[in-house]
Amino acid sequence: MKFKIDIDMSPEELRKVLGLPDVEGFHEDMMNRIREQMDAGVDGYDPLTLFKPYLSSGVGSMEALQKMMLSMMTSPYSGGKNSE
Repeated sequence: MKFKIDIDMSPEELRKVLGLPDVEGFHEDMMNRIREQMDAGVDGYDPLTLFKPYLSSGVGSMEALQKMMLSMMTSPYSGGKNSE
């Protein structure tokens, strides 16, 4: 037996239902500060320097996801069949 439930709600509504804080104002403030410091030429606010950790970890995390999916597909218990 299968059940399927479709819920149509916006990301803001989901955030409220889950009780997560609204960080939109904080995000805007932080982005404005980063932009100001980048425009002023402050050391460490080079766009490439800022995004380097995300770019390098993104590839690693994608590889980890691929390995996890491969191990799930090749597992002897995959497919919902009993091994007995």
